[in-house]
Amino acid sequence: MSFVRKADINPAKIDHFWVTIRAGSFGLLRISISTWSLKHAADGFDPRMRVAVLPSIWSQLPGSGLFPAPGLDYAELECATPAVYGEIERPALEELLAAKAERATFLEAWGALYLRDRLGIHQVHSRRASCSVRTDYIGRDGALRFYYRENSVSEMLLFKYCGQV
Repeated sequence: MSFVRKADINPAKIDHFWVTIRAGSFGLLRISISTWSLKHAADGFDPRMRVAVLPSIWSQLPGSGLFPAPGLDYAELECATPAVYGEIERPALEELLAAKAERATFLEAWGALYLRDRLGIHQVHSRRASCSVRTDYIGRDGALRFYYRENSVSEMLLFKYCGQV
């Protein structure tokens, strides 16, 4: 697993953090995580991400690869486990993601496939309507789950934008 922060001559345009994983026999896959909303900033809304961490214990790592998944819905997760979202500045979110990626043994990701200069997963956040995006996708949320060897702990990270409930 490797990671890189997006770089730009203009710091106001930095809005992603990328983690590259080996997805079993499928090969390398880049996970694109939004760390700041350029659209919200342009529309005058709070561009910070809101992040909740759902801890759990694991007994066996999931299979490695690329698999179709049933829809992920934050509302269902939040009913089962209380989630507290906190606003986080982009640099602090980058540091949080870097620390978790460095410590993790395994990473699971939910999102939408994309193909640009490489194959990857994006939309790793809530897809419900927000302050700037009125389209409401239910059951198509994205997330990350980091697995750690020590104490068999995992942490699922949920990401929301301004106005998402």
